[in-house]
Amino acid sequence: MTAPRVRDFRDLKAWQKAMELALLCDEGCQSLPPSARYLALQIRRAANSIHANIAEGNGRFTRPDYLRYLVIANGSLRELESHLHFVARRFGTNSAIDRALEHTFVTGKLLAGLTRSLRTPSGK
Repeated sequence: MTAPRVRDFRDLKAWQKAMELALLCDEGCQSLPPSARYLALQIRRAANSIHANIAEGNGRFTRPDYLRYLVIANGSLRELESHLHFVARRFGTNSAIDRALEHTFVTGKLLAGLTRSLRTPSGK
């Protein structure tokens, strides 16, 4: 059985999971206290950077450019994960933050798989 054809970035599982992650982060930030407004902004920016960089990389014309944007997305994912761990320690967790932390793991695996597939020469 062959894998489904990727027509654009919306077909990528990594992008889909990253989008879910951004929505969970937005939900989780709504319950943060006003004193954490700047942190909530950083969380939202990092979360949105992940899916945006996957999409932007997919729209580039060369494989090296695509890979560079996936590396940036991975960096944003790690930044986000660090912010979420801080929030959990400082303010306690809520269901959205807990689910977002779980999604960082899954998103990371999918992003790594996509990166690996692009680094592998075609036909191997």
